[in-house]
Amino acid sequence: MLRMSTATTSTKSSGKTFFGHPGALASLFSVEMWERFSFYGMQGLLAYYMYYSVTDGGLGMDQGLALSLVGAYGGAVYLSTILGAWLSDRLFGSERVLFFSAIAIMLGHIGLALLPGYVGLIVGLVLVAIGSGGLKANAVALVGSLYSKDDPRIDAGFSLFYMGVNIGGLLGPLLTGWLQVKYGFHIGFAAAAVGMAIGLAIYAMGRKKLPESGRIPSNPLPAAERNRYVVIFVAVIVLIIAAFASKIVTPQNLASTIAYVVIAASIVYFALILRSKKVNATERKQVWAFIPFYIGSAAFWALFQQQFTFIAAYSDQRLDRHLGSWEMPPSWVTSINPVFIIIFAGIFAALWTKLGKRQPRTSMKFGLSLVVVGAAFLLFIPLESFVKTPLLALVGILLLCTFAELLLSPVGQAIATKLAPAAFGTQMIALFFLSVSLGTTLSGVLAGYYTEGNEIPYFIGMGGTAVVLGIAMMAATPALKKLMGSIH
Repeated sequence: MLRMSTATTSTKSSGKTFFGHPGALASLFSVEMWERFSFYGMQGLLAYYMYYSVTDGGLGMDQGLALSLVGAYGGAVYLSTILGAWLSDRLFGSERVLFFSAIAIMLGHIGLALLPGYVGLIVGLVLVAIGSGGLKANAVALVGSLYSKDDPRIDAGFSLFYMGVNIGGLLGPLLTGWLQVKYGFHIGFAAAAVGMAIGLAIYAMGRKKLPESGRIPSNPLPAAERNRYVVIFVAVIVLIIAAFASKIVTPQNLASTIAYVVIAASIVYFALILRSKKVNATERKQVWAFIPFYIGSAAFWALFQQQFTFIAAYSDQRLDRHLGSWEMPPSWVTSINPVFIIIFAGIFAALWTKLGKRQPRTSMKFGLSLVVVGAAFLLFIPLESFVKTPLLALVGILLLCTFAELLLSPVGQAIATKLAPAAFGTQMIALFFLSVSLGTTLSGVLAGYYTEGNEIPYFIGMGGTAVVLGIAMMAATPALKKLMGSIH
């Protein structure tokens, strides 16, 4: 079996490099940048499209329900990484799954742009969710395949990759938000479709630069078992349709349902990997070590992803967005975090590269991230007395969230590749994204507990819990070091 992050010919070649990293990183940087352009361009409008009145171009949905559904949708995107990872590891390889996932994303944005009302919403979001899930896990897997496990550049490489994510995340909401204000929601969604089409074209031209290992399944499914899995997939689809048709699952309980599904899927995934005969004793210890990172990641994203739920509504209704006589579209707040990522991702990457083996252990980075994002939420407390929150105050809070993100997100993707058993490379990355799925879903669920005028308990609960978990994560470093062995 090929190990996902084993050094490849591309890694060792003396060809062109990308800021000192393997040249193939540029192709992955590009496709992820344009995918994030389209995804965040659409998501920056999504809550407003749902709860704005029909006369304002929206669907007229209850605001609380809309925010819950935005969280549920975000969770579903990351949940679908399971499917993308399985197709990669068992059938097609990461590179092919990534390519066809990009096509699905483009078609989804076209559906949002052209199909009216709830039909367009459902068709578009389903296609984007499936496509984004397939692209996310496999893009990360391909980045991991460019480095050997002991290459000190890997964290820096993921940080550069993450910069591409945030260039797209910056530009997407700026363009779609402006188009929405000037021409309406559907023109904004159309711009997201065009962005994904550009990314797909660029990636198609650079596919040959990627390592051959990305085209080969790491744990191929025997032909004799394929019919059984077809039956399983059909049964799952029928079950989902039946759950909605019988109203067991409704829009009102969709977010909590997805949270339960993600928790169950994560437990099953961990159990399958830990019990697999293809996982040796050392790898099994490393999988056990990954569980605290999973929990810490879910807690972080439950707060961070509230940019698209609670903070989206807060920016629309409570934030002073005036710059002189001009009022900034509320969706532009989504671009503040990417601006800081672009500024600081390179600094963090350079820092990890310079420190090399002396940099803090991953558990320390995770713990500090949780403390910082918790502190950011606690800083909302003194703003309760303002009639309108100053824009600079929210910018400062989002700066702290950015530092927390850079300490956890690219590092979390890297640790997933480092701790992955040989036979479960992409699927371990899917487990990391399942933690993001759980956190994102919870961001919608938790936003429902926010009550304007009684905000302090909400912020103390959110921020205080994150700080406590962060301290616990740092305290667990010695125990995790024993399980992780030589992996830093």
